[in-house]
Amino acid sequence: MSDEDIEASKAPLMDHLIELRSRLIKALLGFGVAFIFCFFFAKQIYNVLVWPFVWVAGPENSKFIYTALLEYFITQLKLALFGAAFISFPIVATQIYKFVAPGLYKHERGAFLPYLIATPIFFVLGSMLVYFVVLPMLIRFSLGMQQSAGAETAQIQLLPKVGEYLSLMMSLIFAFGVAFQLPVILTLLGRIGIITSKQLREKRRYFIVVAFIIAAVLTPPDVLSQASLALPLLARYDGSIVAVRIVEKNATAAKAKATASTPPPASPPPDPTPAE
Repeated sequence: MSDEDIEASKAPLMDHLIELRSRLIKALLGFGVAFIFCFFFAKQIYNVLVWPFVWVAGPENSKFIYTALLEYFITQLKLALFGAAFISFPIVATQIYKFVAPGLYKHERGAFLPYLIATPIFFVLGSMLVYFVVLPMLIRFSLGMQQSAGAETAQIQLLPKVGEYLSLMMSLIFAFGVAFQLPVILTLLGRIGIITSKQLREKRRYFIVVAFIIAAVLTPPDVLSQASLALPLLARYDGSIVAVRIVEKNATAAKAKATASTPPPASPPPDPTPAE
């Protein structure tokens, strides 16, 4: 820690408030531009989100309905808000980092930046799992529950509402995106020394229960959705144990290298004693 780091972290309160206002304005502008863009292309974006249903059911069997006059319009507004939050996240995260970074030491900024970059990457990975695996599996299961008309039976057909389909998609993306942040959070906690890989291994049996509780809270109330989130959570947890162990090994190696490169303290000169 140098004197320049200490002086760089000092600023009057008014300067902090002005800087905070500037960062908030830029973040809101980024969100606003993303919202306008997503609303302008809301129908096209919704067609992209509907693709898993069309892929499973086929274009000839794909039909969505809305039962209220403004339901589809409100759905487009929700879609624009969700898309704007998704698209503008790098801008918002960058503004947060630029506001916080002056208060951090140089080595802390270097340690924090990789995790800030990893956060949207893992969120996208969770979203892709929903889009290509989880949602098609749920759609296939739901379509299998349909009933054809017979001599004494009525036809039961799946006709999804546009609003309910978007709510399901957003809730699953949010749940899986947040769940996929587990390695980032645990590795960061391991790097700053709050947790260790040994503690994670010892608590794994408790996390199995916690994973299914989290899945039950964040996903729709069906076994497929809950298992689809709980199992990747367990895999993320096991990966976090490995990542924290690697961080510990790197920290130990860096500490040993620093100790080896530090010269031993010079021994004091012998105290001369007058000859008798």
